Amino acid sequence: MTGLEYPFNAQTVIGLLIYRGIHQAEQTAYRFLVDGETEIVSLTYAQLDQQAKAIAADLQSYCSPGDRALLLYQPGLEYISAFFGCLYAGVIAVPAYPPRPNRSLSRLQAIISNAQATVALTTQSILTQLQRRFVEDPDFKTLHWLTTDTLNEALATQWQSPHLTSETLAFLQYTSGSTAVPKGVMVSHGNLLHNLASIYRCFEFHPNSAVMSWLPMYHDMGLIGGVLQPLYAGIPVTLMSPLLFLQRPLRWLQAISRYRIPVSGGPNFAYDLCVRRIPPEQRQQLDLSCWELAFNGAEPIYHAVLERFIQAFKPCGFQPEAFYPCYGMAEATLLVTGGLKAAQPIFKTVSASALEKGDAVEASAGDKQRTLVGCGQSLPDQITMIVDPQTGIPCPDGTVGEIWLNGPSVAQGYWGNPEATQQGFQATLAETGKGPFLRTGDLGFFDRGELFVTGRLKDVMIINGCNHYPQDIEWTVEQSHPLIRSNSSAGFSIEVDGEERLVVVAEVERHYRERRRVSPSTPEHPSSAFDPQALIQSIRRAVSKHHDLQVYKALLLKPGSLPKTSSGKIQRHACRARFLAGTLAVIESDLIEQ
Repeated sequence: MTGLEYPFNAQTVIGLLIYRGIHQAEQTAYRFLVDGETEIVSLTYAQLDQQAKAIAADLQSYCSPGDRALLLYQPGLEYISAFFGCLYAGVIAVPAYPPRPNRSLSRLQAIISNAQATVALTTQSILTQLQRRFVEDPDFKTLHWLTTDTLNEALATQWQSPHLTSETLAFLQYTSGSTAVPKGVMVSHGNLLHNLASIYRCFEFHPNSAVMSWLPMYHDMGLIGGVLQPLYAGIPVTLMSPLLFLQRPLRWLQAISRYRIPVSGGPNFAYDLCVRRIPPEQRQQLDLSCWELAFNGAEPIYHAVLERFIQAFKPCGFQPEAFYPCYGMAEATLLVTGGLKAAQPIFKTVSASALEKGDAVEASAGDKQRTLVGCGQSLPDQITMIVDPQTGIPCPDGTVGEIWLNGPSVAQGYWGNPEATQQGFQATLAETGKGPFLRTGDLGFFDRGELFVTGRLKDVMIINGCNHYPQDIEWTVEQSHPLIRSNSSAGFSIEVDGEERLVVVAEVERHYRERRRVSPSTPEHPSSAFDPQALIQSIRRAVSKHHDLQVYKALLLKPGSLPKTSSGKIQRHACRARFLAGTLAVIESDLIEQ
């Protein structure tokens, strides 16, 4: 029995685990690096099957099929057992994460209220910590709390197989809330199996495949890509806490090198963080020749990041063709487009000014350029189109529009929100009435079948009659000075005297107070000393040079204070609201407004 033999006729995800529990019972399925390096705990398929059945049996004693169960776990194997326990009980899992100490419970409260959850699964230690905060919201007291780490596994004998079909909801994936209040995406077993099969084909798994993931398990990329995809393929996965990766990015690449992992990846910022935080002397210990597929998705992908990562880690054996840019989202289960595994990433250099007007054309002499990264082609049994968001008419190749989707991976809508479901999942083409399509809210264009994503529809700023994508400005800001933190800036517009003006806020590195003023910075040789006005001037010069924009106001913020979603995406609307309310954690701002 090889790792890649799997039941093509499985109608549900629990069918996959039951199959693995029988045919690959003693094979290690999940390995978790407790300290991010050498301390390991693991689960075989048989052990996971046993634990899931015990949890399910307990749930079945007081839950009905279709009830919603909140999952509150730190990253680890307990979360995986609890997730499958919900599936085995026919209960709809609602992945979340424990609130941080002294942080608001508002997002968690909103999820509980929207999902109408009746039960919460967690560990004894987390429940003890949460009970101190129950006074803040009585709804927490009304939940039935199950601590899965204290459960008797002998309960597995009492498990009763639920009646499930491919249409049965598996879980609610609450969106990150980068542009709005989080909504619960309804993901069915059929959605999951279709998308898992698509990833399997695109990634070209083989008997010696293995996966490494530090991505949060309560979000689509970490859950589906890091937990469910290895189960589908019957291959082992090595897992790590996202916090341990962020604290020391070297741990990610060490794990790939040590365990000879062929498949791993993450958002664009993760690769940028590795280049910034792993010095040359630490790179020498790495052997990345085993890394066959380094997927990059979940946020804008920058050509410069890919090139810098290649230059930094090619001496360690990393090959450029390993990079696998792709595009996906929770509303489409996960993967939407991807390319050929063996192909190098596709780049397209266009006129920056033309792109601001919605046209992807080659730059003429003297025109500013922007190099875009292709995110692959549409899945073969789905329809991906570029549509004018105002008229509902498809756009020709090379014209920027909204990305629309139709196919088996498109989820069932938003839980308890028929209006948002109608608006987001029931779009039809204006001239033909063809549909329904999922409106992604993302902008992009096709060029000879390759999708290029350019930004978010709701985040686009119109300044001086041109469209400007905030993520491009934020990228420029973060490259303008070494003391500006990666993935920690926001650009947005405000109205001043009837005109839209650009505001930029950016976090500084954590150890900025330890820096002393030395020689002044220059654009060519920025100083590592903390001179706040020099940082602001670096930001202004860079934005003016690369975007022909004047920054109306620039603010430097305390580390860790920028509003972000639970998955690390910048909440630009929240940033704007806090700027207008004067509640941002400002270290320094412009001496004068421009």
